[in-house]
Order: sequence, then structure tokens, then C-alpha cells
Amino acid sequence: MFLKSLLPSPGLHTLFAIALMGWSFGSALGDEKYTEKPGAEGNGDVVVGPDYQIDPDLTDRGNPKGKSFEFSMPLADSKIFRGDDSTLDAKKPVRKERKIFVYVPAAYKDGTKAPILVTLDGPSHLNLVRNALDNLTISQDPKRKLPAFIAIAVENGGNDSKGSERGLEYDTMSDRFARFINDEVLPAVLSNPKVKAAYPHIAFTDNPWGKAVMGCSSGGAAGLTMGWFRPDLFRRLITYSGTFVDQQDDDAPEEAKYPLGAWEYHSGKKLIESSQKKPLRIFTHVSENDLRAKDPEETYHNWVMANRRTAAALKAKGYDYRFVFSRATRHCDSKVFEQTLADTLVWMWRGYHAP
Repeated sequence: MFLKSLLPSPGLHTLFAIALMGWSFGSALGDEKYTEKPGAEGNGDVVVGPDYQIDPDLTDRGNPKGKSFEFSMPLADSKIFRGDDSTLDAKKPVRKERKIFVYVPAAYKDGTKAPILVTLDGPSHLNLVRNALDNLTISQDPKRKLPAFIAIAVENGGNDSKGSERGLEYDTMSDRFARFINDEVLPAVLSNPKVKAAYPHIAFTDNPWGKAVMGCSSGGAAGLTMGWFRPDLFRRLITYSGTFVDQQDDDAPEEAKYPLGAWEYHSGKKLIESSQKKPLRIFTHVSENDLRAKDPEETYHNWVMANRRTAAALKAKGYDYRFVFSRATRHCDSKVFEQTLADTLVWMWRGYHAP
């Protein structure tokens, strides 16, 4: 209460809380004992297209299937995203509840602490992820094998862009969405009656290297933001057609520190290059004909420019990164997912092992 009384506005209180939290988990990162050696295979810039075909590992090859679950979380029950923020535009509908989709692969053994992949805008490409798990968790090729992670697809809060619940969740430069997933969604999965009936001892790993996020468009921006602000929670980040542009609400408290929203990652403040390197493994992608590809820099809304610059910043800072540029494709193009997602998942999980 004393600290809060010293701050003149709710916005500054939010930023102070983030800074204080950053100090606390930042010091904890130095105490870790888990290490992995993913190597550099697959790192760097990759060009695909203009011809595309689905990777066989993303198709149903008749391998043993896991179990699927679906349930809903009312927004009114949330302590983090209730759908009533003052920044929301009344003309943009907010969902009353969000659906959660869960896939537990056949290779998962009940009682073990599973790694997880959280996908945004659920169900999104969960069908492809399911096939990848069915095929690659039992792969005999150690270089093309996936751990038995549990996939959790989370529906957004509704609508899009500035003033929307989805935009608030995905485009805001803070740890808020990471906390929502960690503090509310993951416990809801573990306590769901149908999930518990099938897997009485289901558990998730506490290791942040065992927690991945995948999203496209603003979902991609959210994925990077989750890891950027909370690397103590999520470290494997997959972004397709990432919205690393100025799409944060103009009246968001975070505007005081990040006035250009996710554009600040690569330009403006150049957060990636100017900040201490974080323990993250990052995949990014952009399509040749992605959104506003011809826009000048001063619009802060050119997706191709934003993603190229993000990749360049990651490279300059020495991150383990992989950047795919897809020719003759558009924003969040399904052809790109169908050709690249198996390779992306294999690369993303390189080096992971149960601690």
C-alpha cells in the first residue's frame, strides 16, 4: 500500500510493478541448474516457396492417437481479463467465454511432468500440431523427434486490433497475458474434470524451457511478449506473420514506456538489441505479401519490414533464432504452416530434455 501511494497514476503503478517483478525473477534466472545444448543446426534465415506442399509429418499417418478435450472459461471469472477494461471500444464485441482445446499425445505417460505448447487464437492449427505429435513423438530419427508435449489452444477474447479484447490481450507490451496463461489457463486445464478422469496424475513441467508458445499475427506478437516479459515462465516462442507493429491501444498505460507498441522490439527503442540477452529460443516468419508490405516506415505498420528487422535484431544480439521468409504467400497463409510447421516444431524443441 505504501509503494502504491507513492505513484501518481495507475499506469505508473503498473510499470513500477513490472520493473519490481523483473528484478525478482531476473535474479532467480541466475540460479538455474538446467542446461541444454541445442546446437546451431537450423538457425538463421531461411527462404521457402513459391511452391508449397504439406509435410507428410503433418498428415494422419495412422499412428496411435492421443486424447482431445474442450471446455470453456467465462471471462467474468477471470481476475486478469474480465472483458471490462476501460480501453475497450464498446463497438467491438467481447466474448462471454473463451474455449480451451487440449490435446494429450499418446506418448504422454500419466504422472510425468509434461512440457507444453500453448497456441493462440485457438483452435488455430491444432490439427497440424496433433499430427506432428502423433508422428514425431515416436520417430526413430533422433534429429527429427518431438517430446511428448501437451498442446493447449486458447481462444482469444474477441474481435481485433485497437480497442478490442483480442488486441488488449495480444498487442499490449506487458506480462499480463503471460500471467493469464500461467495463473489461470494452465491450472484450469489441470483441474478440468474430464482431463483429470483420463489422466488422474497429469502434471506440467515447472521448467520454462519446457513451455512453448505459438501464434500468428497479433498472436505471434503475444508469443514474443510472453517470453520477453516473463522468461521465467515461457522460453520457446513461435511467431508466424508477427504483428511487431504499433497496434497497442493508444490509451493503454503501457504507452508511457512503449509508445510504439511491439514496433519497439526492433525499431524506436530497439528493445531486442538494447536489452540484456534473455534465455529465449525464437522462431519468426513473414510472408512476401504480408500486411501493408509497401507501407513507409513512418506508418509503423509494415509487417515485412517489422519481421525482417526483428530477425536482424535477434541475429545481432546472438539469439538462437530461425527466420522464415515465404515467397508468394500472404498473412498467416495456411500453405506456409502446412509446409513448415513440422520443421519449426522440431527446431524449436532441439536440445530439450526432462530435467
